[in-house]
Amino acid sequence: MAKISNIEKGVFLSLFNRAGYVLNFSTDSFNVFTQSSIGIPLCEHYGLSKGKSLTAYVNEAKEHEVIKLLSDLLEYYESYYQSEIDSDEDSYSGILNKEYQAYYKRCRAVMDRIKLNITPFTDAGETLKEKFSSDYVSAQIDIMLKMQSENPTEAIGKSKEFIESCCKTILESSQEPVNKDWNVSQLVKATMKFLEISTDNVDESTSESRTVKAILGNLHGVAGNIAELRNAYGSGHGKSATYKGLTVRHAKLAVGSSITLVNYLWDTYEWRKENGRIII
Repeated sequence: MAKISNIEKGVFLSLFNRAGYVLNFSTDSFNVFTQSSIGIPLCEHYGLSKGKSLTAYVNEAKEHEVIKLLSDLLEYYESYYQSEIDSDEDSYSGILNKEYQAYYKRCRAVMDRIKLNITPFTDAGETLKEKFSSDYVSAQIDIMLKMQSENPTEAIGKSKEFIESCCKTILESSQEPVNKDWNVSQLVKATMKFLEISTDNVDESTSESRTVKAILGNLHGVAGNIAELRNAYGSGHGKSATYKGLTVRHAKLAVGSSITLVNYLWDTYEWRKENGRIII
C-alpha cells in the first residue's frame, strides 16, 4: 500500500510551488538543497524551472525518495515561513496565507502519519472510535492499528475480534438476539439481515441487482476470510516451534478489510437510526 497518495503529493506541491519558484530558493540554492537531500540537483538535472523540476521529480521518483525530499522541504518551510503559518491577516495577502496554512496543516498531518508508519486506514479507525461508545472497542482499534507493524499475527486476530465487536454492539443495542455460539460469519450475516443489506434484501427487478448482490456477498465473505486467516496464522491458537507468521502487508490487508466492513455496517446502522428505521 502506498504511504502517500498522488493527491497528497499535489498538496505538498501546492504549498511549495510559488508560480514557478519553490519557496524562497534561488536556482543555485535549490540545487544545493536537493543535492543534499536526495543526491540530485533538480534544476541542473531537469533543465527546468524550480517548480517544474520539483513536480517532475515528485511524479517519477521512487516513493521513499519523494517522501525524503518533501519531508526536508516541509522542515525548511517550518523554519523560514513561521510568519505565514501563524498569520491571521484579513487582507489579500492574508487570504493567500490562509490557503497556504490549509496546505501546511494537511502536509504536516500526512508527514506525521508516514513517520508513525500509520496507514490511511488509521483515519477511518479514529472515526470509528468516535462513533463507538464502548471503551473496549476503542481499545481494540488502537491495538489493531499498532500491531500491524509490531506484531502482524496479533493484528490478524484483532481484526476478527473487531468485526465481532461491531456486530454484537449493533445487535445488542437494538435488542436483537445474539447466539453465543455464532461464529463471525454468522454474526455478520445476522447483522446484515437486521440492517436489511443482505443479498436477500436486493430488489431482483432492478438491472443492477446481480452486481449489488455480488458486492454484498463479497462483503459478507470478508469476515469469513479473515476468520480463516486468523485460524491459520493469527493469535488465539498454539503454534509449533517451526511456525512462521504472516508479514506486515498481510496484517494491513486484514486490518484494512475489517475497518472497511465495520465502517459500512456502522454507517448503515447510524443512517437507519437517523431515519427511524431502527428503534432503540
